[in-house]
Amino acid sequence: MLALRCSASDPLGHHADRILRLAAVAAAYYAAGRCGLLLEVVRGQVTPLWPPTGIAVAALLLWGLCMWPAIALGAVLVNWPFGPSLWALVGISAGNTLAPVCAVLLLRQVRFSPTLTALRDTLSLVFLGALTGMLVSATVGTAVLAGTGALRPGRTWATWSVWWTGDAMGVLLVTPLLLVLFGSSWPRRIPVARWAEAATLVAATAAVTLLATRTSLNLSFLVFPFLIWAAYRFQIVGGVACALLVSVLAVPAAAAGTGPFAGHDVATRMLVLQALNGSAALTSLVLATVVAERNRGHAQLARVHLQLSQLLPQLTPFKGLPRVRQAEASPKDAP
Repeated sequence: MLALRCSASDPLGHHADRILRLAAVAAAYYAAGRCGLLLEVVRGQVTPLWPPTGIAVAALLLWGLCMWPAIALGAVLVNWPFGPSLWALVGISAGNTLAPVCAVLLLRQVRFSPTLTALRDTLSLVFLGALTGMLVSATVGTAVLAGTGALRPGRTWATWSVWWTGDAMGVLLVTPLLLVLFGSSWPRRIPVARWAEAATLVAATAAVTLLATRTSLNLSFLVFPFLIWAAYRFQIVGGVACALLVSVLAVPAAAAGTGPFAGHDVATRMLVLQALNGSAALTSLVLATVVAERNRGHAQLARVHLQLSQLLPQLTPFKGLPRVRQAEASPKDAP
């Protein structure tokens, strides 16, 4: 499903439908923001995982840049209780709005496809949509907090790094999931065994993540076999969903300083956490995309094989051709 433009010629751009869509995006942004604030580590509003940014980028990719007012409204509602002043609220909300818009504009320059079936699209989302685009929100937000005196001395770099990685992780973990959910057709009948495998995978991933982040041993690497399982068997949906689950369960452990995060200061814990989250997201995304490309190649080969098998009877040589060749060769054999 390609990105939709909000224009008069687009049937989905009808006025009433557009208002409902704007309201839905704003509500989703606000709800995800309230959930994301439960994971805060800096000043009550800076988190290592910010899902609203992923929702914003997905909405802009799917329904066009005309969704920016909904993102701005959601950002204002989320930041309202925490803004040190009205100007700070406006500045932070503007940064939260501009970052997804810049990310989408960068992705359009490289002809990004929201289907995420090609490795170049996944790499574009990682490096342009997440890592580059989210520099805007982190820089603007941190500058506003520092300018208003809301940050303690020496906390600027830590705030910026957590803000940037939190927004980037929101894009890496939430945007692909939403693009696939809203942009792909689902099979009508899913076997019971498939549902059982998915449930087992989710439960095993949660159990291993809790073990790895709550024990004194450094067992974070145990989550990666389950991420590989998810990406290989369920591709983008399974891989990103399990990576998101790992991140959500790891953030409280990092905030509390348990497991591999014990004995470190906040900056070091955030570094270890984002290394784990980033590795999990990249592993799931890249492997799932490679599997999708392989499956697409196999499907194309199967179609070509079917077409050739249908044309093969028509390519059989004529029965009279050998006798013609024999007649042409006979004068040369005569004495």
